Amino acid sequence: MSLLEITDLTVSFDTPDGTVKAVNGMTLSLEAGESLAIVGESGSGKTQLAFATLGLLAKNGRAAGSIRFDGQEILNLPEAQLNAIRADQIAMIFQDPMTSLNPYLRVGEQMAEVLMLHKGASRRDAMTESAQMLDAVRIPDARARLRMYPHEFSGGMRQRIMIAMALLCRPRLLIADEPTTALDVTVQNQIMDLMGDIQRDFGTALILITHDLAIVAGSCQRTLVMYGGRVMEMGATDDLFEAPSHPYTRGLLNAVPRLDVPQEMLQTIPGDPPDLTALPAGCPFSPRCPIRHGPCADIMPSLDGFAARRLRACHADREAVT
Repeated sequence: MSLLEITDLTVSFDTPDGTVKAVNGMTLSLEAGESLAIVGESGSGKTQLAFATLGLLAKNGRAAGSIRFDGQEILNLPEAQLNAIRADQIAMIFQDPMTSLNPYLRVGEQMAEVLMLHKGASRRDAMTESAQMLDAVRIPDARARLRMYPHEFSGGMRQRIMIAMALLCRPRLLIADEPTTALDVTVQNQIMDLMGDIQRDFGTALILITHDLAIVAGSCQRTLVMYGGRVMEMGATDDLFEAPSHPYTRGLLNAVPRLDVPQEMLQTIPGDPPDLTALPAGCPFSPRCPIRHGPCADIMPSLDGFAARRLRACHADREAVT
């Protein structure tokens, strides 16, 4: 049995402009200790997938389908039952650490609150554990840092604090939403190395949500490519990067600057992301696809296996794509 099993998940939002279909028929599984990257352009549904898993959708959001964690159905659980799972079993690192941390409370108070709420720890024990966790994420002079406010830390240090807070309860699944956004390349590498070490040391499963393919290659075992709220392609990261099968995946990889290939200008994917209030009847990528043909605009392709542990939703023959 997989640690996380998501089946036919849909997430939609009622807005004045119509119903926004953010996630459409998402199916995936994650094993204990495994790492999975979810990549795609902004608006592809990556973050809403995570929010639905944790029951954090906005008030105008609705989710249907199935999300099972360790065999238990958790989609649309009552708030009290979800609170027993959040942080304790599933934790999330949000995109912007500055807005995720309370600027009016010292870091130690915010970290201790997690353990006091979810583990019933005393304040003294919670502070001791918080200092140890800051040390684990390589923040020097950890006990003194507990008395500091978020604005006294750099962006990279604040992200380390968010990682430490997420790991305080030793969750079995860690969801990281764009954990390296707005950090310089050196700090990005440090954060990703840290998360890899933590996954190995704590045996935590990881879902990394990002649009930055450069940080995926060396950090996740599998990669899932999303577009228009749907899975376009999924497989082992090395295989997907070496031989991308879906035209959208190829477009994403071709848009990444490379030092080993002479380029006069960056390659782009023509066109615009889909209108989530009026998705095409067929493949959401069809209006931008360079190899679209007959059924693409009218029939949504099924997500089928075409090689060992590889899936693709595309009407084109594999030979026409690779």
